Amino acid sequence: MKQVLFIQTGTGIDVHGQDITKASIRAVENAIWYNSMPGIEKSLPDQNLKNMKVTIKLAIPLDRDKLDTEKIKESVPYGTVGVELTEGGMATSSGIILEDKQDDNDLMYIVNAAVEVGY
Repeated sequence: MKQVLFIQTGTGIDVHGQDITKASIRAVENAIWYNSMPGIEKSLPDQNLKNMKVTIKLAIPLDRDKLDTEKIKESVPYGTVGVELTEGGMATSSGIILEDKQDDNDLMYIVNAAVEVGY
């Protein structure tokens, strides 16, 4: 990315089911859903949303091999989207195993996201 214009941050949690993709999508949505960027189009080359680039940085605790980056990219409505991973987040006890929620154990996954928007 040549120029970063905005950085939005969020947190996502999957309390049951140990789904790192679900927690990651929730973190991205938390970062972008409460924002509006009315001037973004005018800030992009040729004033065109097609020129927007988005970098999603995720701090995830476990199961990197189970992360579906394509689903995560689909959670961003505009721009060319890339995903970068870093260590972080948290895996902690939910206090209960619920088989009807597809729990394999009592862990909940907490993911942090930084969503960079620019060109």
